[in-house]
Amino acid sequence: MQIQVACHAHSEWSYDAKWTLEALSKKFAADGYRVLMMTEHDRGFSPERLRELRAACDAVSSDSFLVVPGIEYSDAANQVHVLVWGEVPFLGEGLPTSDMLRQVKSCNGVAVWAHPSRRNAWQNFEPSWSEALLGIELWNRKYDGWAPSETAGPLLLRAGAVPFVGLDFHTAKQSFPLAMVLDLDEAVSERAILECMRARRLHARAFGMPLNRALFRKAVPVMGIAEHARRRAASVVKQARKRF
Repeated sequence: MQIQVACHAHSEWSYDAKWTLEALSKKFAADGYRVLMMTEHDRGFSPERLRELRAACDAVSSDSFLVVPGIEYSDAANQVHVLVWGEVPFLGEGLPTSDMLRQVKSCNGVAVWAHPSRRNAWQNFEPSWSEALLGIELWNRKYDGWAPSETAGPLLLRAGAVPFVGLDFHTAKQSFPLAMVLDLDEAVSERAILECMRARRLHARAFGMPLNRALFRKAVPVMGIAEHARRRAASVVKQARKRF
């Protein structure tokens, strides 16, 4: 059984987002997803708050839609961000990435490096991280826009990681046809989802198509041109607003 999963979303539990978990679950269910993987920012979190988040995700989940709690950890420089899911206790804020990943691995958690192009985070890659990283975001809607990251590809090869796509959803602006597709062999549950991810029975899709070499060769160059044009247009609008 294949299911569509939306990864990397923030709710009002994060300091910079406003959507409720209930509103998010309704939106993503209507968009054709079966599971929503939350990744609330570590800033302002605590062990107790993580327990409360888990309970809140359970409360909005149903037989037809699952909301999985998670944390987005950032280092002290706010440069390297890692998405973490699983039975991992809250680890703290501003931890060195190596230390954080070591603890996640010891708890059998799932870790995915988020938006490596943001603030040139890819330059901080350490080979030892490969032991704990399941995946790396090849395409982050918020920071990469309408085309995949130009720096994630080489990182994926170096780390031997799974290519991930993430919306980094904070507002409706990040709505985009990106999904992780999981091959489940049992009923949908948080445990089954995480086991499927650990077994690497998943792949990324964009616009309903597997994000493979064929798509890169045909569609991604066009999307890159579109993204360049979008950024230029946004810059023009921003400058115009400053003048007026």
